[in-house]
Amino acid sequence: MNFASDNAGGVHPRIMAALAAANEGHVPSYGEDSITRAAQDRLRELFDAPQAAVHFVATGTAANALSLSLLAPGWGKVFCHADAHVQTSETGAPEFMTGGAKLVPVPGAGGKITAETLAEALVVHGRDSVHAGRNAALTLTNATEWGTVYTPAEVEALAAAARDAGLGLHMDGARFANALAALDVAPADLTWRAGVDILSLGGTKNGCMGVEAVVIFDPAKSEEFQFRRKRAGALVSKHRFLAAQVLAWLEGDLWLQLARHANAMAHELALGLARLPGVRIDQRVESNAVFATIPADLHRRAGASGICYHLWPHTQQPAEDEPVGIRLVCGWDTRLEDVTATLRALA
Repeated sequence: MNFASDNAGGVHPRIMAALAAANEGHVPSYGEDSITRAAQDRLRELFDAPQAAVHFVATGTAANALSLSLLAPGWGKVFCHADAHVQTSETGAPEFMTGGAKLVPVPGAGGKITAETLAEALVVHGRDSVHAGRNAALTLTNATEWGTVYTPAEVEALAAAARDAGLGLHMDGARFANALAALDVAPADLTWRAGVDILSLGGTKNGCMGVEAVVIFDPAKSEEFQFRRKRAGALVSKHRFLAAQVLAWLEGDLWLQLARHANAMAHELALGLARLPGVRIDQRVESNAVFATIPADLHRRAGASGICYHLWPHTQQPAEDEPVGIRLVCGWDTRLEDVTATLRALA
């Protein structure tokens, strides 16, 4: 009954089998192998973007920070949601990789920035000068840290506002598969067709061992990315093991099947929690995360029953008898039995 994170789950058997198959023989290193080329071509096909540059890294932080380094100089400003992973959980990696760019947090309900809140932030922080710095980028997270999902229309509106302000648009897609599964739209409709310049496409949270794809829709930036990745120590020599995960993950739309399952388990969990006395669901469930406030005694019972989740926000220090805000995340390997057992233990 572990709902702490979709990072906590295992590797899907088909992906593990692909890693074992890739373990045969000797192949060129640093991405010069046929498996890497096949994975890159498959992603270009999937996104209907034949000219896109595709590069693999092992972590989401590397994907985000290196992507932003293509859009923002050291004197740039990167607008992000106040709860975005780049702002709260990457230990200054975006600032480091960009050479000092400033993150500008933007508020917004449910983890989402709107064209209106971006416009307000630009009024306050958007002075573009040698003293204030240069407006450089907007980064969106889809699905967000609150489990909400940006629609293509919302991304398009934000992309238009970003362009008007001279901002490039990056999308942190650590849970992009969950967003796509929730919306049932084409990958291109949620990215480059809506105005996204660079996507960090996450596989680690959705059944892979550890791989993220940086999809650069303007291939002119590809060479710079490769130099930055190497300089950052993020170029994996045995690259075939990153690419093999991606090929297996995409084959037969496995990535979307896993995301749909995780989303469905979150909905089941939320429906059951909502029936418990004193429980409030704090955010509409749109992907694979549930945010709720529960009574203190229920929180203690959950701990005693071995149910794992995170307090939300992480910084809260609830008093002994006060309600507790929690986040529960479902993964590709969350079983309906896990959900049922959790709800039974709390009933």
